[in-house]
Amino acid sequence: MDNSIFVKTLKGEDTERPPVWFMRQAGRVLPSYLKMREQYSFSELMKSPELAAKVTLLPIYDLEVDAAILFSDILVIPEALGMELTFTDSGPRFTTALKDLSDPMSIIKADATKLNYIYDVIDEIHKTKPANTPLIGFCGAPFTTLCYMMQGLGTNHTFQDAVTLLYKDKVLAHKLLNAITELSVEYATQQIKHGIAAFQIFETHAGLIPSDLYFEMIMPYVRKISAAVMATGTPAIFLPKGLGYGIVNITPEDTDFLSIDWQISIDDARVLVHHDIGLQGNLDPRLLLADKETILSQLEKYRFFGSEYQNWIFNLGHGFIPGIPYENAKLVVDWVKQTDWQRS
Repeated sequence: MDNSIFVKTLKGEDTERPPVWFMRQAGRVLPSYLKMREQYSFSELMKSPELAAKVTLLPIYDLEVDAAILFSDILVIPEALGMELTFTDSGPRFTTALKDLSDPMSIIKADATKLNYIYDVIDEIHKTKPANTPLIGFCGAPFTTLCYMMQGLGTNHTFQDAVTLLYKDKVLAHKLLNAITELSVEYATQQIKHGIAAFQIFETHAGLIPSDLYFEMIMPYVRKISAAVMATGTPAIFLPKGLGYGIVNITPEDTDFLSIDWQISIDDARVLVHHDIGLQGNLDPRLLLADKETILSQLEKYRFFGSEYQNWIFNLGHGFIPGIPYENAKLVVDWVKQTDWQRS
């Protein structure tokens, strides 16, 4: 039975400190991961159960975080929908972008078996992980996934074609979003069957559209995924980066924990978000490019919040970015663990 501080927090139990983990923790800042990348491509690491399990667990040993997150990519869903995908050194790239097709739905053919290797990775993680180490599963939220499918590559983050589609052809947009969602539900429930402790939905590009449009066109699909997760008793975490004040409209039926970006303070987020929903975040990852004294002074701002609220997971406002020194990431983990949170 998992009795980790991460799972206890998700269940609403009191703990002596907040749990800590990082998005994109299995790579980018870890010297051990970068050494593996000298020998293997990203795709090779992701598709080998033994290698992917090893990478997933590197942060547990190197950073001593409180949870591991599956080493994979949100674009495995488009790949399983029939799109040809290559992971290049400059990022993922689809052979054909949906924006270049007269009938984008013509190439959408779901094949859930293309995701089976990921469940093999999860099984291998369970065989090799230290006892009481929770594993987080995840998928990309439908809109963010659609952005990459429309654009064809991940280097242009304005995603004008995906945004335009929501205004110009809502019928097609709904067909694509529904296809993404249906396979994502299957993907999430299979990860749960293979033993993940929690499931996070990554909506990296929520801020590209007005929040009212987001709740009109996108949120119903997010709810389908989170409802399927929560129906199994598995905690759901939702990251709607850039949603801004729109987070006030998130309800406890939508998610168990809401991951907050750095564009709003954690204190303001706590006021806006329903108190039955736990919070995660929201340290600006760019802070970790600063010197030790600057980092520690900013971390101190979280001390009072963490002493007042138990339902909070320490994390970044989004994932690690390239160039962050490993020592600074470790500094943050050590600070969280060594701080006296004065929880009664």
